[in-house]
Amino acid sequence: MIRNIAILLVFQLGGEMLARGAELSVPGPVIGLGALFVTLLVVPGLAERMRDTANGLLAHLSLLFVPAGVGVTAHLTTFAEAGLALAAALVGSTVLAILAGVGAFLLTARLTGADGDE
Repeated sequence: MIRNIAILLVFQLGGEMLARGAELSVPGPVIGLGALFVTLLVVPGLAERMRDTANGLLAHLSLLFVPAGVGVTAHLTTFAEAGLALAAALVGSTVLAILAGVGAFLLTARLTGADGDE
């Protein structure tokens, strides 16, 4: 498990180095994740080996939201002043994201000729 976490961190570090070194606007962890994805496609044995570690991390993903919760409590005055606007933006963006997903699905189904009977 330690080796698998080290592999994840090496890919993140590589992505950070590439993003900062080339002054890219893409975050380093995103680049590292893309590189890891390609590597897992090319080396299927590595994907199988890392499966338990990835599932373990995903099972405890809620712990990663603790810093966000601390950030919210640190800015309670902002939420008090603009809470209604923030709530409207959150609900509106969620609805728009769902509609965009539905639209993309329908367009893909239409372009591929899928009729949903399968």
